[in-house]
Amino acid sequence: MSSTQAEETADVIVVGAGPAGSTTAFYLAQAGLDVLLLEKARFPRDKICGDGLTPRAVKELLTMGVDVRGSGWVRSRGLRACGAGLRVEMDWPDITGYPGFGLVRTRQDFDHLLAARAQAAGARLHEGTNVTDILLDERTGHARGVVARRDGVEHRYGARLVVAADGASSRVAVRMGLQQRKDRTMGVAVRRYYATDRTSDDYLECWLDLQDPASSGRRSMLYGYGWLFPVGNGMWNVGVGTVSVHRRPDIDHRALLRDWTARLPEERQIDEDHATTAVRGHALPGGMSRTPQYTRGVLLAGDAAGLINPLSGEGIDYAMESGRFSAEVIVQALARSTASQCERALNAYPQLLKDAFGGYFTLGRLVVQALGNPHLMKFVTAHSLRRPAVARMMFKLWCNLIDPRSNDAADRVMSAVLKATPAP
Repeated sequence: MSSTQAEETADVIVVGAGPAGSTTAFYLAQAGLDVLLLEKARFPRDKICGDGLTPRAVKELLTMGVDVRGSGWVRSRGLRACGAGLRVEMDWPDITGYPGFGLVRTRQDFDHLLAARAQAAGARLHEGTNVTDILLDERTGHARGVVARRDGVEHRYGARLVVAADGASSRVAVRMGLQQRKDRTMGVAVRRYYATDRTSDDYLECWLDLQDPASSGRRSMLYGYGWLFPVGNGMWNVGVGTVSVHRRPDIDHRALLRDWTARLPEERQIDEDHATTAVRGHALPGGMSRTPQYTRGVLLAGDAAGLINPLSGEGIDYAMESGRFSAEVIVQALARSTASQCERALNAYPQLLKDAFGGYFTLGRLVVQALGNPHLMKFVTAHSLRRPAVARMMFKLWCNLIDPRSNDAADRVMSAVLKATPAP
């Protein structure tokens, strides 16, 4: 659709008020730009997620000035990994510049909080506004705004740039011709909430011995995990997720959740009598599954760019980091005196993401590809959990918390490997 007179304009339109979009809008507004943040739902609204935040995400919250000490936040010391009849508790790595704790908070509260933070910085939030198309400059083909529907009425919004933060299925990215790549990781996760007598836990709990309920005879182990994350007041976010390379996992994840929870200890109360919601699921296209992350006036952030950890399925930290990166690039670009200089600054955005995440995402994809072999997955699970040093090294890799300045030999080795691994 070609651009016409817009009824409302801004310097930048951000599509989607999830962690990526709200973080982008916050930093843009804080820098003095006029920002329009468009969200198709109305807050508070739910998002399918594990609700767990690693120290990477907590660091982003603290940088934004979010108070994480009040009610609604559940603090975690680290991870409890379970598998092969073993349980290993590991605290979050001690890395300079990162907090030594994680958090849990439901996305219904979390996303609303971040959107309000963006508003407080000066962004204009329009809820219930579903972006349906892009306004394109007829001469250059660059995005110059969006078309959206709100309360059944079509609206046109103009801007110098558009940020697509509208999730994995990103309508904005598709409209700009950016499809998901098939050579990246694809995960699927399902989750459900339960109300139990067990009020909380200091550790996020992950079970590594998922077995395909559809496999005949001896069950095949899957690359993935089941999780139990406390969200406060006896409520638990419980789910399972698997990841594969090149294709969507051909597994009934609802059956996988039923099979795994049936094997949990009875005292956990993870059963039908204590369930409070239906099972809901979503896809996790990861490893930078959309490229390039900038084209013709549109930048991709968060899930829209496929910025999901291939190993853990975690996306909130990368969403917020990419939101901060995109805002930095946009502020620099719009300060340039000519259109060509502005475009040159914007074209640096994909390289910025590659430098930050590329080597890790490539390594993660290779690990997932290897551990897709059920025999190797079983071997690695059993032998890593029996060796605390190996388990901790795998934990650091899994959550992407490797300290290149550490004196620890494992950190130095993993840092060297990551530096030598090419970006996807």
